[in-house]
Amino acid sequence: MDWLERMKNAMDYIETNLADNISYDDIAQIACCSTYHFQRMFPFITGITLSEYIRRRRLTLAAFELQTSEARVIDVAMKYGYQSPEAFARAFKNLHGIMPISARDKGVSLKAYPRMSFHISIKGDVEMNYRIEERGAFEMFGVYGLVSQDLQTAFTDVPQFRKQCDEDGSVDLMNELLGRFGNTVLHAALYDHTGESFKYMVCYHLPKGLEIPERFTKLSVPALTWAIFPEPQCDLQKLWERVYSEWFPISGYEQVEGPQFEMYYGMPGHTQGEIWVPVKKKYRLS
Repeated sequence: MDWLERMKNAMDYIETNLADNISYDDIAQIACCSTYHFQRMFPFITGITLSEYIRRRRLTLAAFELQTSEARVIDVAMKYGYQSPEAFARAFKNLHGIMPISARDKGVSLKAYPRMSFHISIKGDVEMNYRIEERGAFEMFGVYGLVSQDLQTAFTDVPQFRKQCDEDGSVDLMNELLGRFGNTVLHAALYDHTGESFKYMVCYHLPKGLEIPERFTKLSVPALTWAIFPEPQCDLQKLWERVYSEWFPISGYEQVEGPQFEMYYGMPGHTQGEIWVPVKKKYRLS
């Protein structure tokens, strides 16, 4: 219940400051976690990024205000954080499908995104296996693509990117350099997260002394503590959601900055997976 109360307070802060500057650091502090952890956790719990949620709430209130007052469009735009009427008009049309000036037309259709709330959901008693490990620094190498932070888009783009790496010879060349079978499944790193996107790298551990071609990128991973979640059936999409919505709120750990990994073991059709998330122990349990 403590976690629910902290999330409620964080949403209260957002609602109170929709017409002002919203500090991600302040939101995270209210939720008693790091800014990085809160931004990573939020989309897995809610289905949208924190920035997108704030944008939708602001444009919802802006539409209400345009419909129910004589406020000028430029004043409403400035109130909800847009530096120009043009930027506000683009965002408003993307969400509502019409220009702001048309919001007062009779019979016009607009979208309203309500305030988000959190509650306990009773689910089936499905265990989640995990282990905590400390690892020294290591290096990975591979090829990466930029993926949207939006979960639905990411869960579509990632398989397409992995398929592209198979088809363009990147996977075969990496396995050849490593002395492995050409079609052996490689790992994946998720890193350099912003509010809108992250890098997804098809990768593997870099052996000492191995010279890699310029087409590959090297990723240096510092010494970290890892929460590792095995998934024998390799259904990592569902496991990602459970890690953030079920494990983190009760674990007493929070995520720290650093790459995350999807580790794959075996051959195509006979693959097991693990999710690796860098963590640190919090001072008190959620």
